[in-house]
Amino acid sequence: MAIFDILGGEFIEVIEWTDDTRDTMVWRYPTVGNAIKYGAKLTVREGQAAVFIHEGQLADSFGPGLYMLETNNLPILTRLQHWDHGFRSPFKSEIYFVSTTRFNDLKWGTRNPIMARDPEFGPVRLRAFGTYSMRVTDPARFMTEIVGTDGEFTRDEISFQIRNVIVQEFSRVIAGSGIPVLDMAANTDQLGKLVAQAIEPTIAAYGLSIPEFYIENISLPQEVEKMLDKRTSMGILGDLDRFGQYAAGEAMVNASQNPGTAGAGMGAAMGAAMGMGMTRPATGPWGSVPQAGATPPPLPGQTGTVWHVALNGAAQGPFDLAGLERLATEGRFGNETLVWTPGQDGWRKAGDIPELGRLFPTMPPPLPG
Repeated sequence: MAIFDILGGEFIEVIEWTDDTRDTMVWRYPTVGNAIKYGAKLTVREGQAAVFIHEGQLADSFGPGLYMLETNNLPILTRLQHWDHGFRSPFKSEIYFVSTTRFNDLKWGTRNPIMARDPEFGPVRLRAFGTYSMRVTDPARFMTEIVGTDGEFTRDEISFQIRNVIVQEFSRVIAGSGIPVLDMAANTDQLGKLVAQAIEPTIAAYGLSIPEFYIENISLPQEVEKMLDKRTSMGILGDLDRFGQYAAGEAMVNASQNPGTAGAGMGAAMGAAMGMGMTRPATGPWGSVPQAGATPPPLPGQTGTVWHVALNGAAQGPFDLAGLERLATEGRFGNETLVWTPGQDGWRKAGDIPELGRLFPTMPPPLPG
């Protein structure tokens, strides 16, 4: 019955594969219902390999070249088909063509953050992604370990498994590298080589190799990156005392261009200067050195508020309350005198300021009747 099946089918005389895709790794030659003629031509092009499966077991593997399927070229099939006794009939086998070229631009990445211990920041969470290339180096092993009986095997069917291997080894390498997070960008090449070496034994067991492996980016969570940006900004500012002086000077210039808000602007500038440590004394080799332009502290018995007084059409001062009291006693300072103090919005009459009202005698009201 088998001989009638062969006669009813077709004899395959030319076996070849012209691949026009970029993702097919294994393609099974259609031999269903057909028999391969003894002496047929097998063409294996560069970047290909041909694997014969006979009666469920791997029989022969051929590299690039042109082959005549005869006894001298098929040692295992000859033994299986008993051609060594002169049998020259057609035979049935499954033929798989395997692409041995590189499959480039394959993506990998960490689905979840990787926990690592940084020597500067402590425990951190990292994410990473990159690309790699893959090729088949052992077609027979690749067929038995991965493909099996799949008639058309694509790179997507194995890339997911390889990505899992990469992420596992990447996590282990990062945890044991001891490289600070801030220095990882400068060491991606070294880390990539370590990861490639770590995954090589597992990938080789599949009959594959990873010719190229790249780490494109290693990143921190967004919250941590924002804190690093703030830390970088503080480093760019440098000396906070000088920055405070600069900010106060800029505020005073802006306030001078707005006469209506000059007092508020100067007050804000002084507040900024105090907040940034503008009045902080510098430290020299012989102790504290007063900074140029710094205001000395008030004398004992004086209040902290000082006033500028408009006398004879000119601003004089500053005076503390004791000084204003002397001017009032001398008759040079009264309710209608204009005064100004830092933080006050413009010049005001002294009588309108409750703090200065006690300097002027209060006249009693007229007697009843």
